[in-house]
Amino acid sequence: MALGVQPGDAIGVISDNRVEWHIAETGIQLCAAVNTPRGTDVTDEEWRYIFSHASVQVAMVETPQELKRLNRLRADWPALKEVILLHGDVPPGDAARTLADCEALGADYLSAHPDAIAGREKALHPDDLFTLIYTSGTTGHPKGVMLTHAQMMSQIRNVPLELNCTDRVLSILPIWHIFERMFEVFTLSRGVCTYYTSIRTLGDDLQNVEPTFMGSAPRLWESLHHRIVQGIQRAHPLRRLLFHTAYGLSRWYRASLTAMRGETLSPPPARWWVRGAWQAMHALRWLCVLPGYGFFNAAVLEAVRQKAGGCLKATISGGGALPPSIDAFFRTIGIDVLEGYGLTETCPVLAVRVAGKKVRGTVGPVIPETELRIVDIETNEILYPVAPGSSTAGTDQKGEIQVRGPQVMKGYFKDPELTRTVLAEDGWFRTGDLGAVTWQGCLRILGRCKSTIVLLNGENVEPEPIEARLRQCPHIENVAVMGQDRKHLYALVVPDEKAFRAEGHPARPLAELAADQEVHRLIWDEIREAQRHPGDTGRHPAIHAIRLLPEPFTRGAELTNLFKLKRHVVETKYADVLAELYALENPGPTQRKERR
Repeated sequence: MALGVQPGDAIGVISDNRVEWHIAETGIQLCAAVNTPRGTDVTDEEWRYIFSHASVQVAMVETPQELKRLNRLRADWPALKEVILLHGDVPPGDAARTLADCEALGADYLSAHPDAIAGREKALHPDDLFTLIYTSGTTGHPKGVMLTHAQMMSQIRNVPLELNCTDRVLSILPIWHIFERMFEVFTLSRGVCTYYTSIRTLGDDLQNVEPTFMGSAPRLWESLHHRIVQGIQRAHPLRRLLFHTAYGLSRWYRASLTAMRGETLSPPPARWWVRGAWQAMHALRWLCVLPGYGFFNAAVLEAVRQKAGGCLKATISGGGALPPSIDAFFRTIGIDVLEGYGLTETCPVLAVRVAGKKVRGTVGPVIPETELRIVDIETNEILYPVAPGSSTAGTDQKGEIQVRGPQVMKGYFKDPELTRTVLAEDGWFRTGDLGAVTWQGCLRILGRCKSTIVLLNGENVEPEPIEARLRQCPHIENVAVMGQDRKHLYALVVPDEKAFRAEGHPARPLAELAADQEVHRLIWDEIREAQRHPGDTGRHPAIHAIRLLPEPFTRGAELTNLFKLKRHVVETKYADVLAELYALENPGPTQRKERR
């Protein structure tokens, strides 16, 4: 306020997780301004666009390195008036202020204006902006998601987590991402103690902090799973035998427990006597396994759980789909990974597994105050719920997930046209994700009907500009870029028969071209060259591997009448080909040679 910041002004914060981030956040909220955050991995192009689009007047940067970058780009932001360094010393001659300078300035201002904060709070409305978060856009430019104070408070009110001041939370996800940010606001509201860690120190910090809960991403659990499995493989044969015995008993024990609780994807048998026999069988197996499970759980699996700190009650995983095998492994050894679902546009939580609804393969039921419907992507027919008041009507029907609730965004900043494409006047938000509702009322995520790809690290990638650039390659007729919930991007490529014939090559069926290693090498070289000169598509992760397809994409099948790619159709038709590509995530020697 002493620097002239007015209610609703955008304050740019470029910083990774640290205590000073929360000090900055609190100051921004107290003066009714709008935090516009990003991590230090922001590219120069993104930084230029975000600060210009949001008309940032005050910028906060984490370290002198970011301050140096800001000074290099500052000419692009005529509205920028003040710069604050959160950590470190300001270089001589630089006009930036330190956080300590601002605290002293603020103290003097409040001495002269003791009612300043109360006045700002009184004038603040629930519908005023809490934050402006930029996420990837279909045009290549980030989209500014407008989230209000009321939307954030709805999350604090409705997220079904039981935490209190005795809990310890380990923070590892980027704090500017809405998932981690909401989670940290939630934990602060519950008086929870938060510790900051990183991938580099996570192993030690799990042992030192012994967290009781974590907000996490699938990548973290994949890494921990890999480390546990490697340790078991290196162990003495007797220890390996003990682990596999304990794991097998636990799997039987938990499978029967899950069936008796009604937490399976498949509904129980319809006939009462078959259902009774089915329940009795699981109850009998559970009783038989219980003594052995109790012993091996305490003697063997407890030691495995100690690798996650030993006190971890559960963790909520978001930012991408948790691989089923990883989900099954941690549930079997006794660590609950509560997979959730949401988007930046929904602040973010829409659904999460809760006690009594921990159905593996789902993201649980929607949270309170949230409405959900499944809509046919071709006809817009509402598939779920079919009849009001019926909990099972329309279950297992696949369609687009649409939601309505107090957490749905206000819209995209300065882009009413794009807002109208996803947010209807009656409040229903089109997520662009395909899903279905199980017989228990839990939501399954089955894919995407919009093109945005979310990689395993949480990065959003728009494939359409990449595909458009690759289609400019001389020998490519069409291409589909894939990689949802994977580490890398992959490309399914249709070679251009006409281009080869025009160069004097003998006429050959497309299947023969696709099987020709020389053709593969030629197209792969063209793709790598295109990635070195991306043009208007901007910076994006590189294509990791490709496969040439033996037949073209046709209108009415893989293409719409307007020749737009039906991504879900391609994913289904070429599921086996994609499985081969995804196997290159951890390539063996032969696969590494092939990828090169």
